[in-house]
Amino acid sequence: MKIGILGTGDVARALAKGFALTGHEVKFGTRDPSSEKAKPLSAVTFADAAAFADVAVLATLWAGTENAIRLAGPDRLSGKVVIDTTNALDFSQGPPPRLALGHTDSAGEQVQRWLPKARVVKAFNIVGNAFMVQPKFPDGVPDMFLCGNDAAAKQTVGDICAAFGWPPVIDLGGIEMSRYLEPLAMIWIVYGFKTNTWSHAFKLLRK
Repeated sequence: MKIGILGTGDVARALAKGFALTGHEVKFGTRDPSSEKAKPLSAVTFADAAAFADVAVLATLWAGTENAIRLAGPDRLSGKVVIDTTNALDFSQGPPPRLALGHTDSAGEQVQRWLPKARVVKAFNIVGNAFMVQPKFPDGVPDMFLCGNDAAAKQTVGDICAAFGWPPVIDLGGIEMSRYLEPLAMIWIVYGFKTNTWSHAFKLLRK
């Protein structure tokens, strides 16, 4: 597939590596494709990345997410699967940060409202970028949780996760389940700041 990644940070680069290793063509969307940060990448404008994409990945800091979507153009993502990796983090009193949205709303739901014709799937927000691809730990492989309103889109993202080395994904339901996935990400973040370690992930144990 053609993968358009909106963003050029650590999450964007980690996922791009996974897509490249599994045979997909990747372009990064950024405000300034000629910037020093973008030069080593296959960088284009947000609009060009959105138009290029069969599947798009939203990998921006929350503060820049709405603007990135505006620059990409929601119509260019109409009907497409959009993997939302964002967490609505507020660093004004941190670290650690706090969630800027919660209880009755979430970043995932906000993204779906900004992209009303896209098929948004929340995924990859609960694990550090170092373990988004081939997430092997001494105690086994962690679990990936996701949610979204479109079953076929979630199947596409589940297939991507499988290709990246994850076990079968755990589907929590509609995009409103982002209200629970994003606080789960906060547990990952708070533990990281408390211990100054970032090599942890979640596993759902069954009996």
